[in-house]
Amino acid sequence: MLRFLLHRLLIVPLALSLRFGAAFEYYTFDGPGFPSCYNVSKVYNATSVDDMASAVKAAVQAGSRVRASGKGHSWYDTQCSDDWTVLIRTEDVHGIYNFSLPEGASSGSVVFDAGVTFFQLAEYLHNRGASVGYTLTNWNISFGGSIAMGAHRSSLREDSMVAAGALALDIIDGYGNIRHIERDNANDQWLAASTSLGLLGIIARIKLQIYPDTKVYAKQDILDESAVLNGDIYGMIAPYATANFWWWPYKKKFHHRYYDVVASDSTAQQGFQNTFSVTALEGNTARTLLDSGKYLATSNMLAEEVFFGIWSKPNFHEKTNNTEIKDWPVYGWNYDVLIGGLYPDQLPEWDYDLHGLTLELAFPVTMANKMLKRVRTLFDAELSEGTIMASTYRSGINIKFGKPYYDLLGQVTYNTSDGADWSKGAIMFDFPSYRPTIGDHKRFNEAFYPKLAQTLINEFPCRPHWTKNSRQVLTWAVKNLDLDHLRRFKAVREQFDPNGVYRSVVGEILGVY
Repeated sequence: MLRFLLHRLLIVPLALSLRFGAAFEYYTFDGPGFPSCYNVSKVYNATSVDDMASAVKAAVQAGSRVRASGKGHSWYDTQCSDDWTVLIRTEDVHGIYNFSLPEGASSGSVVFDAGVTFFQLAEYLHNRGASVGYTLTNWNISFGGSIAMGAHRSSLREDSMVAAGALALDIIDGYGNIRHIERDNANDQWLAASTSLGLLGIIARIKLQIYPDTKVYAKQDILDESAVLNGDIYGMIAPYATANFWWWPYKKKFHHRYYDVVASDSTAQQGFQNTFSVTALEGNTARTLLDSGKYLATSNMLAEEVFFGIWSKPNFHEKTNNTEIKDWPVYGWNYDVLIGGLYPDQLPEWDYDLHGLTLELAFPVTMANKMLKRVRTLFDAELSEGTIMASTYRSGINIKFGKPYYDLLGQVTYNTSDGADWSKGAIMFDFPSYRPTIGDHKRFNEAFYPKLAQTLINEFPCRPHWTKNSRQVLTWAVKNLDLDHLRRFKAVREQFDPNGVYRSVVGEILGVY
């Protein structure tokens, strides 16, 4: 009884503090002007798994919705519902423990809290001679958020969904209780948790499969557009541990980037990839040029020429002394080459007001050529009317790939009612585009982007990325999802969160309430 009373004394003041306050907008990595939630009453900075669970119980008692927020990879206003919401930040919940990789073993495991980022875990594992293999994504995203949104690396040969590396998950449900789920592909609870969209609760802990650390190489070729659109796309990607294309539609060129393992003692080079960092000169110059591209196609054409030239060179530094690496191939440790991060003397592009709007859709890789050719016809249709379209992103249009992985709401799941063949995997069309800082902030030829999205969704069996699409695109895309998968997911959601505490705009669009 005494313990209960003490718990109440702690929970009630917290509940009051979580409920009463003026609502405000919340932003992730892009900062002010790019809200991911509109009606936030409080941001609670949790410090442990038990602290998160207590905060959920307090918010429930206060009558608030709850959403988790890590480092942030929400590009649109879909992270929360539009109801009064408490955000629980997981960034300071970052313990790593129970490391196990016996000498000579082909794999092992590690347990960590959901706020751990890829960079944090990579450093921890590298110091112990291990890595996560290819179940990884951007350095600045938390593992919990990555699994919830179905994040992935680009590979047709290796497991690349982050959830594919998870062996068990602890989830804080809609009552604030911690549920433990072991990997079991015959269990709908696991299949829903693998891409949960945060609708089952907060992913609090993860047990992840790990592997002995390896050195890898990165190499890149320049291909004519016709060689890709008319070529064996599957054959260009599947042989490698991870591979992707960058498309430059104005120049009608592709960069083909591919990676694989080399002997750890074969080279002393330690390459470190720059994924988002730029110098002040680069950032400010790019923003000025791209802002003028709101009105002038020629500015966007020039930008693509400049970016193409920059991206043709290795975007790598030598990790030991931060000097530029100028020649392909590049060699280094697994995480450093595949992901990397910020260079020590640079800042991420969004710190220079370089912001993008995104569109990402996944298609059966068996339809890769047909889909890319359809996009080209849409570019050509704009040209026939006098409008030249170009990529306005520093690495072009990102064409990624995913090995099949079965769950209920993932981009690369299979055996679905659309009748399409997803058994060979998926191709992801990831089209970021510059959002001007001037005027009404609309892009050059703004009407093209929704037309592109709607055409692809209407003409192909495709699935959306859950954080890289607007509410409008998600609403259009729902018709392509498997209704039985949605039904099964809804049933699990009702088990974990019957009162809809973790409700979000995405869940509302999916119709799982």
